[in-house]
Amino acid sequence: MPNSPWTALRSRPKVGAQRVEALHLRESRMVTLADVAQHAGVSASTVSYVLSGKRSISASTRARVERSIAQLGYHPNAGARALASSRSNIIALMIPLRTDMYVPVMMEIAIAVATTARAHGYDVLLLTGEEGPAAVRRIEGSALADAMILMDVELDDDRLPLLREAARPGVLIGLPADTTGLSCVDLDFEAAGALCADHLASLGHREIAVIGEAPAVYERHTGFAERTLTGLRRRSDELGLRLLHRPCEGGYAAVAATLARVHDERPGTTAFVVQNEAATDPLLALLRQQGRAVPEDVSVMAICPDQVAAHASVPLTSVAVPAQNMGRYAVEQVVAKLEGRGTDEVVLLAPELTVRASTGPASAR
Repeated sequence: MPNSPWTALRSRPKVGAQRVEALHLRESRMVTLADVAQHAGVSASTVSYVLSGKRSISASTRARVERSIAQLGYHPNAGARALASSRSNIIALMIPLRTDMYVPVMMEIAIAVATTARAHGYDVLLLTGEEGPAAVRRIEGSALADAMILMDVELDDDRLPLLREAARPGVLIGLPADTTGLSCVDLDFEAAGALCADHLASLGHREIAVIGEAPAVYERHTGFAERTLTGLRRRSDELGLRLLHRPCEGGYAAVAATLARVHDERPGTTAFVVQNEAATDPLLALLRQQGRAVPEDVSVMAICPDQVAAHASVPLTSVAVPAQNMGRYAVEQVVAKLEGRGTDEVVLLAPELTVRASTGPASAR
């Protein structure tokens, strides 16, 4: 039966036999370095040299080994790799998750750290407890991670003396009072505060209230909150503005109490600057209930991520918190240090103002 489909099947050349073998290996068990060597037709030591880069391998051999690695889905054993290289290929991210912080922003930074680290061949170990110096000692004294990235940085952070002395490189997402011997990346929050004052002054506002973070954030002297106030106060003094700052817990009841206090103390307030993501929607709702139109009667602007500002009930004029860029720059700094080409530096990202529907000329009322 010359035209039988079975005849055609039996006579078909064995194209892709290696791929079938690779698929079988991937499905049946964990692929080993020896499997890669056999599949590529080279010695195990050659595969090891391709992975480590310790010896020169011809381009054709390297390509063959890399093809086998991809087809088999081989992943080097992390423990063995760490023993051989004295590296874990892990970056520790210290991000204390406190109830007085806006967790979505912290998580956006953490995701940017994780994805950028993975692109450089590193995984991320997330430390979320409020361990302070103990966490730095734990990483420095173990083989858990090759480097550290610290978040929620205070002006006089008690982790910094240990970080300066550590053999493992570290980077701060945040700016302490003294940056000597440290690598830092942050939004220039002083400039952000000044930018808010400039914008509102240009619209004729002279009485401005700041709805700030929770009181505990200022009690800890958290860098971003303190620096924003410094920028706002300095520029307000230069421009002749009256500035009132009131910390505020998140939530409707807390914002209502803070707003009532502002009205009592400064009844002539025509504009608000909000640095508290959880307070933006309650503030807009309360102003609406009081019959105060935004921006006709009162202007509101915020220092917050763009998605918070853009999706508020009244789209908010805002200075963006560039969470993704902060995470990405921190990883690039720490990887540069691990590769021996990084130096201590402070990277301050310039603030960007986006004008939306929530700010307008000061009301005659």
